[in-house]
Amino acid sequence: MTSQREARRFAGRVGYPVLVRPSYVLSGAAMRIASDGTALLAALKGAAEVSRRHPVVLSKFIEGAKELEADAVAAKGRILAVAVTEHVENAGVHSGDATVILPPQKIYLETVRRIRSITAELARALRITGPFNVQFLAVDNQVMVIECNLRASRSFPFISKVSGVDFVDLATRAMMGAEVRPVPASLLDLGHIGVKAPQFSFSRIKGADPALRVEMASTGEVACLGDDLADAFLKAILAAGFKPPTRKQVLLTIGSLRDKTKFLPSARVLHDLGFTLYATRHTSRFLEEQGVPNVRLYKIHERRKPSLLDYITPNRLDLIINVPAGYDRKELTDGYIIRRRATDVGIPLITNLQLAELFVKSIASTRWEDLKVEPYDRYVGPAAGWKGSGAGEIEGPAFVRGAGRAENEGAGRDGGSAPAPARKPARRRVRVEPLAQAVLA
Repeated sequence: MTSQREARRFAGRVGYPVLVRPSYVLSGAAMRIASDGTALLAALKGAAEVSRRHPVVLSKFIEGAKELEADAVAAKGRILAVAVTEHVENAGVHSGDATVILPPQKIYLETVRRIRSITAELARALRITGPFNVQFLAVDNQVMVIECNLRASRSFPFISKVSGVDFVDLATRAMMGAEVRPVPASLLDLGHIGVKAPQFSFSRIKGADPALRVEMASTGEVACLGDDLADAFLKAILAAGFKPPTRKQVLLTIGSLRDKTKFLPSARVLHDLGFTLYATRHTSRFLEEQGVPNVRLYKIHERRKPSLLDYITPNRLDLIINVPAGYDRKELTDGYIIRRRATDVGIPLITNLQLAELFVKSIASTRWEDLKVEPYDRYVGPAAGWKGSGAGEIEGPAFVRGAGRAENEGAGRDGGSAPAPARKPARRRVRVEPLAQAVLA
């Protein structure tokens, strides 16, 4: 789109919300979800400030969609390996900020099959050699492609570590023209779970709204392995800096009625686990109507006790679940003040509905004290019953690491005979150690 008129016409045709993306930006910079005409104009203005000379890309935003990714390696259009990962958060959270699961836990087998098929079709059509990443939306069993990136994604080290299949090594070999055998799909049918959790630096950025959106905000990530999803997830968020709510004092403030309804079973579980539930006006009233005991806290402008300002302190609350009602950035609202104050005083904060649901489900099935630190080869490698790809076999000259010449040139050593005349190296099958082992260490 190159004009506001075009953008409004497109949004009117496909319906709101729409996703606004400037051209030639990284990490979703200035990307916005517009839920109405006013938000669209504001998003277009922001996009123009980032990329004035280039058109803005608009697309229909699919609400409630599951986001998945396929990380793959191909050689001349033929798939060598593909791993499908699942985002905990629904579409609308940047992939760099998402909590990622391998193998997927909450999608249909048919959805995985279609993702693998589409990935293979893209590799053939584009004659891809090397690494690439495809992002997908899934609604029920309908699969849609968001984008295909002809590069290694940030998930490559994660899937390599979790699966034990060195995707970086495969990609390097493919790009170097070496003969590489496809990885059997069975090697990615894992008996353990890997979860990658993002890390944020909101506490160091004054005034930043610590809510997850389409624009990337994370500054790091950490991955952990476990026997099941709860085990791996709780380990991952702990490793990312999350503090367990041991005193069981939680504030709930859920924006929309739809999200309140979806979170209701989780709120009941929290109560059954012995949590004291605090809530703001609308959330409190909803919980009371559904028979869930809670303590109402008054917002700042209400000027009544007990007040949010009095309770958002580490000695009173040890967890805040604050799910914004919409997609637009509206700073200086009560929700923003709650999120910002929680960050400033160091109270753990969850701002995504699906993440909050997984958190409650996980602590209901797994106690914090039962989490165990296990060695890597407890899950991946010979000790776990998998022999791994290790060094691959390729066709080519046999080189000895650090020797500086072909092994079959026969250089004399230890006082032996003089080197034989150099000759063309023989082509035979040899063992070559992984090229990118240090990258994944």
